[in-house]
Amino acid sequence: MEKLLSLVLRVMFLGAFVLLGIAMFEQGSNLLGYTLLRGNYSSGRMMELAAVLLVFVITLLLRQIRDGADGRRPS
Repeated sequence: MEKLLSLVLRVMFLGAFVLLGIAMFEQGSNLLGYTLLRGNYSSGRMMELAAVLLVFVITLLLRQIRDGADGRRPS
């Protein structure tokens, strides 16, 4: 279970930074008059999604730290 949680955390962390990178690239291309996402998602919405993913990652990491400090085995 611990390995699965670690894998999920890494995937979510990587996904958040990929979304952030796409949002920044989209914003730059919008300044030049082009678009990558064809108006489906704005760059601000992509940054919001990245922030939500990072909040979940931080929450799960803090839970792991708390469980490790108490000496409990994470479930």
